[in-house]
Amino acid sequence: MTQAPATPRAARRKHDREIVSLAVPAFGALVAEPLFVLADSAIVGHLGTAQLAGLGVASALLTTAVSIFVFLAYATTAAVARRVGAGDLPSAIRQGMDGIWLALLLGAGVIAVVLPMAPFLVELFGASDTAAPYATTYLRISSLGIPAMLVVLAATGVLRGLQDTRTPLYVAVAGFVANGVLNAVLVYGAGLGIAGSAWGTVIAQCGMAAVYLVVVIRGARRHGASLRPDAVGIRASAQAGAPLLVRTLSLRAILMIATAVAARLGDADIAAHQIILSLWSLLAFALDAIAIAGQAIIGRYLGADDPQGAREVCRRMVQWGIGVGLALGVLVVVARPAFLPLFTSDSAVKDTALPALLVVALSQPICGVVFVLDGVLMGAGDGPYLAWAMLLTLAVFAPVALLVPTVGGGLTALWAAMTLMMTIRMLTLWLRTRSGRWLVTGATR
Repeated sequence: MTQAPATPRAARRKHDREIVSLAVPAFGALVAEPLFVLADSAIVGHLGTAQLAGLGVASALLTTAVSIFVFLAYATTAAVARRVGAGDLPSAIRQGMDGIWLALLLGAGVIAVVLPMAPFLVELFGASDTAAPYATTYLRISSLGIPAMLVVLAATGVLRGLQDTRTPLYVAVAGFVANGVLNAVLVYGAGLGIAGSAWGTVIAQCGMAAVYLVVVIRGARRHGASLRPDAVGIRASAQAGAPLLVRTLSLRAILMIATAVAARLGDADIAAHQIILSLWSLLAFALDAIAIAGQAIIGRYLGADDPQGAREVCRRMVQWGIGVGLALGVLVVVARPAFLPLFTSDSAVKDTALPALLVVALSQPICGVVFVLDGVLMGAGDGPYLAWAMLLTLAVFAPVALLVPTVGGGLTALWAAMTLMMTIRMLTLWLRTRSGRWLVTGATR
């Protein structure tokens, strides 16, 4: 007897269960990552202002360096998920190992650059004479953990592609706890100061990478996948990641332009901008969790030669993005009187931030659609289009943002320009998904 097709409601429930099961643990892992810096700041802050300032400069450099290579997670997720959908687990894990080998090679290259250039980089970022020695010390030691950090990115992509976001959550939480304990012991117990904080973080990162490698290696042995480096596979991973690198660099350029414009507006504006940007980044974690689910699920459907299923789950995730965006927008409006005093008591900063926060709140449904469709196209391996779309967005945003100090409107106008930027991204992503050109099926794109 032929089984009756699923009703639309049953299909939605199935998609909802998949999205929630992947997005909720992914959100927890995303939130755990910035807590590393928060824990370091809390511990180092008691050493003195110069040490904390040095940590701030070094952390900014490290965060920038690592965020550039986030494509290791994105590209690996999509490639592995396709092979999972095609039912070829050995090939999926083999693809994941290629990403991990690429991470190790890139990590070694970053160390080779950062170690000798640490004093120059610290000076370039404007560290004061008192903070520079601490920043250099922290940067040099922490750079030794960059290969581990990149392995964590690539291995996280492997597990996401395998439809597992719980293991990354457990590893992230364990890493955060270990980092806090090691920092306290090495900074105060061993008396190593800021160097102890750096070593504690490096050890925690290496521990996280080791756990991931154990998990991936066990999977490789279970399914008979090779662990040896493969030049062709590594090159393919790099080629898949290159467009996503362009996308990420373009996005970083947008954020840097926004900060530079805010600095030109005045002290109150740049202070308010930093507060709002921190909130915007926090809200992005919730939306990015849905995008991560999109990467994994879409890749699997396309690998299974099911373009209709990919379309349906894309549509449902967009609805999720809009819904979560609306909820976040309402939360920002309701919480803003209580939120701002957590960061500043300066009335000028509060008065500057309040109207700009309303713009941020209104833009959240747009952000929800952008994050979801970004994840969908990443899961489809549509990196070249994402790169060109982000370059176009940068080309439109830059002149508009740079005109803000001349035209007027202050920080509110700048965040209106940021909303314009997200609207352009939404339109370019919507046009692509509507065209159906991203629906390329098969184990490889």
